[in-house]
Amino acid sequence: MAAVFFHHVVGDLTCGKPEVVELLDTGTLEDAARAIAASPEGVVPVWRPRATPDEPPSGARFIGMISALDIAAFVAASGVGDRAMRAVVGEVVQPNPGLLREIDPGTRLIDVLELMRHGVKRFLVRKSGSWRGITKRFSVLYNGKWLKNMESTSPSAASSSRQQSSSSGSADRFCCLSREDVLRFLIGCLGALAPIPLTQISSLGAINPQYSYVEASAPAMEAIQKIPQDPCAIAVVETTPDGARKILGDISAYKLWKCDYVSAAWALANLSAGQFVIGADENGSTPILALPEPPISPSSPVEEIGPGRSPRAKKFSSRSIGFLSNSQANQMSAWRTRSAYHRGRSTPLTCKSTSTLAAVMAQMLSHRATHVWVMDAESEEDGDLVGVVGYTEIFNAATRSTCPSPTTS
Repeated sequence: MAAVFFHHVVGDLTCGKPEVVELLDTGTLEDAARAIAASPEGVVPVWRPRATPDEPPSGARFIGMISALDIAAFVAASGVGDRAMRAVVGEVVQPNPGLLREIDPGTRLIDVLELMRHGVKRFLVRKSGSWRGITKRFSVLYNGKWLKNMESTSPSAASSSRQQSSSSGSADRFCCLSREDVLRFLIGCLGALAPIPLTQISSLGAINPQYSYVEASAPAMEAIQKIPQDPCAIAVVETTPDGARKILGDISAYKLWKCDYVSAAWALANLSAGQFVIGADENGSTPILALPEPPISPSSPVEEIGPGRSPRAKKFSSRSIGFLSNSQANQMSAWRTRSAYHRGRSTPLTCKSTSTLAAVMAQMLSHRATHVWVMDAESEEDGDLVGVVGYTEIFNAATRSTCPSPTTS
């Protein structure tokens, strides 16, 4: 199984990846919202501007990452609605250069997984073809060719390759690999990873019991103060008299991935966590540019947004992101009749503690989620919340029997 991680390099994952598009810290939150809608995991890297127009992407210019939750929380705290979306990204992003690492395309996959296990979420990798065949010694084969044959290339061919590399250095293109890209690669190697993919996540120790949660009756704004960085999610629960926690939903960057941030901010500031999560999923798949304008009643104060843009109400109904109406919200005290609320799109993404690692991996990829909540398989009905599985837990489980370093002859 270890051969999968030692014989593959990160360059194998760059095929078909688009060239990196940088979100600058001088851009607006509207720019960030559109970039997030087109990205995996609901987060995007933020960069400092280039010193010169032809300067290539560099990890030295990376500042941190901004998520959908960051934007919604900032707009909610500002209390100025649409005007907050014109704020500069640099005012919102939290500097954290350790979230991205610039690496060589010949870096072995086991090293990439180790970096991700320690908090790296993005990799900046060169996409140019000049590096092909120049991989690490530990890789027995690359692209179906034995490295011994590749190393025996004639001196003239090697010289030509070096000349091509030096002449095209300025034209190097880069892509940005995410944890989702690595997970998609691993799920394509399930046979080579056997028997781990068919092992229960409870047996692999892949369930993180140290999850963050908040009671459904707590204000949504209070909940977002407790959200951890990885996964960027907090469970909204109802605690039963016997101490078990029943999950109603979660507040996360993943759930707010493509939402109307102004309406979501209104809901964060005015609704409880339980009310927020029941409606948050309803708009989860709606692109930002396709969202309808909230209705403006004759009594609603409006503000002019600018030339060519329609006025919007300063306060927004939760209907604009699929939240409950007032009559439905009054029924929130009857959470025990959960079947009426937790069906279809309002259901949180969950699995059983007896689920296999392959099933959880497929579930995350099919929903493009960053985490899956784990329910006790032995509990009745919907089950009790016992933990969460994210990227870190999956990478730890997939590499649990891998040697610290490959053997060399």
